[in-house]
Amino acid sequence: MSAPIQPGSTVRRLFAWPPRPFPARQVAIVRIHGPITGGGRSAEFVELLRHIRESARVPAVVLDIDSPGGSATASDDLFLAIQRLAKAKPVVAAIRGVGASGSYLAALGARRIIANPTAVVGSIGVISVSPHLPALLERIGVSVAETRAGRLKGMGSPWREDTEEERAKEQALVDGFYEAFVDRVAEGRGMPRARAVEIATGEVWLAKQAIELGLVDEIGDIERAVEVAAEMAGVPARAAPVRLRRPFFARLIDRFAMRLASSIADEVELRTWDRFRF
Repeated sequence: MSAPIQPGSTVRRLFAWPPRPFPARQVAIVRIHGPITGGGRSAEFVELLRHIRESARVPAVVLDIDSPGGSATASDDLFLAIQRLAKAKPVVAAIRGVGASGSYLAALGARRIIANPTAVVGSIGVISVSPHLPALLERIGVSVAETRAGRLKGMGSPWREDTEEERAKEQALVDGFYEAFVDRVAEGRGMPRARAVEIATGEVWLAKQAIELGLVDEIGDIERAVEVAAEMAGVPARAAPVRLRRPFFARLIDRFAMRLASSIADEVELRTWDRFRF
């Protein structure tokens, strides 16, 4: 177990501060962009938040959120880490573009939630998706031999249809995740659970509607979020970003992948249309 950070120290191994030590008494901005995935990535985020919580140089935190959500367990793990951080120092969630599903769950751990006027908020619900391809496999002449022990082992396998028992088990798991999500909403937003259930339809709203529903505290951009966090901490409204430190080779691969994905997206956009556009 690593030793706690001493006041005034700067951790360089886990995450990359600016070239010089992180300026004392400035609000730290932590970006939660893109899908929330499990495994090492979510574990690194949780560790980053722990270091920020223990650092005396960081008086407050703004979460810069633009994410459609992702893994249910990873999102809840992130929520717990943010909630623990918010008990130690002011944390404000700033929903820049999308704060939906798992990323909205993460935002619930903050003390306040601020959203851009055109931010999309909500999607309180759970979905489990798995393809089933038995008809396709039969058409191309492929068969799959399955040997198992345990009647529910292999549930969700794509080469066969689910049994009634497997479908019931899958629904029970989805319902369990859903109930836990609703509990987080009711607790985080200080509303009756019955009200949270009414809102938890899986739909999304723009910021103004989200305020009326009690899901967001106010409309504003990330600079407004910094002002609120700084005021709560009693420090000047100045901020600096904090990001995870990644090995050089991993950063190089990510840069190549991002350029490739951007090229593909540009090509797709020429052939399709966006649902919401200005």
